Amino acid sequence: MKMNLPNKLTIMRVLLIPFFVFFMLVPIVPYSNYIAVAIFVIASLTDLADGKIARKYNLVTNFGKFMDPLADKLLVCSALICLVATEQLAAWMVIVIISREFIISGFRLVASDNGVVIAASYWGKFKTTFQMLMIIVLILNFPGRFFEILGVILIWVALILTVVSLCDYLIKNKDVLKEQN
Repeated sequence: MKMNLPNKLTIMRVLLIPFFVFFMLVPIVPYSNYIAVAIFVIASLTDLADGKIARKYNLVTNFGKFMDPLADKLLVCSALICLVATEQLAAWMVIVIISREFIISGFRLVASDNGVVIAASYWGKFKTTFQMLMIIVLILNFPGRFFEILGVILIWVALILTVVSLCDYLIKNKDVLKEQN
């Protein structure tokens, strides 16, 4: 199978995850949190780039349809679990966020079996944006009251948007779960 550029970017994102986790959890390297943020930002930007390139140049593949969302979830879930390990995020919050991802993935699988494609909603995009911002601010862990408050605000906004986007998906697509005859 020949890999196109969007698929190569997706693979690169997956390959960056172990390096990200290493720098998050092994603080023997000076400024490891800055290195972890740089890796996270680069990996996140590959997510933006691969989708735009694939759509613009008609390079959408089944591999990309499968791997791109999986790579995104692996990156974000890895970051969230690392933030629990570093005691910067409560485990219950991460469970809520990851549970939403499993529910939506399962929902999309059922929809796909019924020939329905569930597109990303604006709520889902806002959720992702705030999760990424939250992750970056928490990893940077700048001292000072402003950044502490900013981190708390981003945590709660990301959590609320996670629940709102889940409800939005379920309400808009409730017919997907009805039995087909």
